[in-house]
Amino acid sequence: MATSPEMVPKQILAGCRTKGIHVVGSGDALHPVWREMWQPLLENECGITVVPQTEVEDSSRVHHLILMETFDQFAELQQRFTPACGHLTTAGRPHLHLSGEEIAREVHDLGGMIGPAHAFTPWTSLFAAFDLPSECYGEESIEFCELGLSADSSYGAGIEEFAEVPFLSNSDAHSAAPEKLGREFTRLDLSAPTVRGVLEAIKKGSVVLNAGFFPEEGKYNRTACTRCYAQFSLAEAERLHWRCPADKGRIKIGVKERAEQLSTIPPTSRPPYLKMVPLGEVIARVLGVSSPNTKKVRALYSKFIEAFDNEIAVLLEVPQDDLARISPEVAGAVLSMREARVTLIPGGGGRYGSFTL
Repeated sequence: MATSPEMVPKQILAGCRTKGIHVVGSGDALHPVWREMWQPLLENECGITVVPQTEVEDSSRVHHLILMETFDQFAELQQRFTPACGHLTTAGRPHLHLSGEEIAREVHDLGGMIGPAHAFTPWTSLFAAFDLPSECYGEESIEFCELGLSADSSYGAGIEEFAEVPFLSNSDAHSAAPEKLGREFTRLDLSAPTVRGVLEAIKKGSVVLNAGFFPEEGKYNRTACTRCYAQFSLAEAERLHWRCPADKGRIKIGVKERAEQLSTIPPTSRPPYLKMVPLGEVIARVLGVSSPNTKKVRALYSKFIEAFDNEIAVLLEVPQDDLARISPEVAGAVLSMREARVTLIPGGGGRYGSFTL
């Protein structure tokens, strides 16, 4: 659904290798055919750790991420969820007629981990439906919170019930193209490069670095009309009764304003959050073209990967002088991004934000 037909396990692993991703969630692990497709690639020549994982929607339209150590656990979870869902074998992200607490109880009973997916977005998320995590999960705990593209760590650091909860900066991928895969990632301190090692690191909160979009690039960062994307302050939206005066479109609260509403304590200390732009988009801006899919962009992108192994290394670690041997202009743009010298045009209402370097 809304995913490239090329988004199959081998292509995902190849994309991760180019991007520099060492751990990837399988996605759709409640689907038996998808589990079968992944099974022979759990040990792979790329050396990438595949964590059995899925995303589900509950009866309040809240999305949850579920992590397990094995696909066998997900096969058992599929059986347990079958009475609450008629399309587990035909959908990747199933809709369950269960509450968040009921879902979490089943996951924990099988030894798995659960947390809200893209927690702050104004649709199908924890804070679209509830003001507190405990209102959703009841007596069940959560092991992590996924921030989503429109938020960084600072957005959740003032929420009291998140004080001891690790933040993950993941992004789902609708294709294996470099600008879509690994748009956000979490760097963990692992005791071992295994699924168990990954799950233990998350549970312990062994997050070294979060990296992802500038929150302003997210399509729900600011309060805005869902038709014309005009942006409003929270006070204006309330005065207008959440209807745009120009076209009567629905105004949706932005992630930034929603996070401010929910913050009740001084911000807790969090690992560094590095804001970054996919390399293909950086190159496209430097070359003055509209898409990272042009031949010019792809050719220059390939030169960087051939020289420095993977995209994350280029974006985060390779010295500017070394990058400049491939392209001084791109090297300068990457440095501007690393130093947050970026002009941002915030997104909202369903339209992505943009930037200039």
